[in-house]
Amino acid sequence: MQIQIDEARLIGELKTLAGFTNVEPSTEGTAVTRVVFTEDDLRARAWLKQRAADAGFAIREDAVGNSFFRWTGLEPQLPAVGTGSHIDAIPHAGMYDGTVGVLGGLEAMRALKESGFQPRRSIELLLFTSEEPTRFGIGCLGSRLLSGTLAPEHADALTDSNDETLAHVRAAAGFSGTLATVPLPANFYHAWVELHIEQGPLLEREGLPLGIVTSIAAPAGYRFTITGFGGHAGALLMPDRKDALCAAAEMILSIERHALAANAAAGSIDTVATVGTCDVHPGAVNSVPSRVVLQLDIRDTDPNRRESVMQAVRRDYEELRQRRGVTIIEELVNADAPAQSSAQIINVLERACAEHGITPKKMVSRAYHDSLFMARVAPIAMLFIPCRNGVSHRPDEFSTDADIVRGTGVLAAALAHLASE
Repeated sequence: MQIQIDEARLIGELKTLAGFTNVEPSTEGTAVTRVVFTEDDLRARAWLKQRAADAGFAIREDAVGNSFFRWTGLEPQLPAVGTGSHIDAIPHAGMYDGTVGVLGGLEAMRALKESGFQPRRSIELLLFTSEEPTRFGIGCLGSRLLSGTLAPEHADALTDSNDETLAHVRAAAGFSGTLATVPLPANFYHAWVELHIEQGPLLEREGLPLGIVTSIAAPAGYRFTITGFGGHAGALLMPDRKDALCAAAEMILSIERHALAANAAAGSIDTVATVGTCDVHPGAVNSVPSRVVLQLDIRDTDPNRRESVMQAVRRDYEELRQRRGVTIIEELVNADAPAQSSAQIINVLERACAEHGITPKKMVSRAYHDSLFMARVAPIAMLFIPCRNGVSHRPDEFSTDADIVRGTGVLAAALAHLASE
């Protein structure tokens, strides 16, 4: 069977999809902002649905907007083979994150169909709602609901920056009904494979064309509120200060120090910790900060090691609390378990790579993806293609046409093998 990926069609569609944005042009690359359920997102969804309909695939949408495009197999009662990703993008991002997996999945299905292949199992492309946490403060919203790891009532109560609830926003976007209908039934998917850009430098650095993901790191999010005693920058004397920002600075360095120490002790690079936001009150140059809110993202392939870092940080901030006279409140925002890829699917991906003359790199995904939650309900694996300088979530995010086509070709071959099982 000869599977021919239509490069012009695939790359043309990636460029068209990148146009569904109203972000200011960037001199660095193709800038994309596409927040879930905004006008740009809804227009992009409608365009994608038309592409799938033109290819003859059946379309279904659930109550949160997850969209399913199915090529019905010869034995439709069997669990299907799934692929897909997301098309929402954080502000001023790039054009490849998520979209390569969606449009690459669509092209893989079309190429198989055009080759004359007849799948035994149905093959389904899945567009996830809100993989990015931009609007509702939680990532992988659609896949969390599909996998049953997020309570429907909690999800519907989530609010955006305008204090609009998910329940209201999704209904206004045309996605009604109860979220209790979203979770997938048991054995819905026989196998799940997601194609994605690496979002890291390893493949490019090692000159390798493809990576097979063996595990996805476990992310956890924390919010720390540090409260001290503020006042006039000139009148409040140094011995009398309880500067919340100085305490926050020590906390940030403590987090970095213990993450580095965990890696050194384990001889690994799998622990990563980032304080990405620092909200200072009152935020005036001539006022001593009285309150600071930090948000921490910490990830590891080993949740026990992740927790050991947090325990070390907690010991530090107990000492910091007493020494600086501040209060520190810790809130757990989320804590997810890591995911392991299916050995069977890894073998299929290796076979598909061999058919294309490729020796892939087995690797860990340190960014999380919808596949992290799909692993709760189906056997999964991921296929990575290189991205220039490991850059992502920026306008200069870039993967070559050749790498995208190569990854799509291997995905198509893997889907064919899995759909024939």
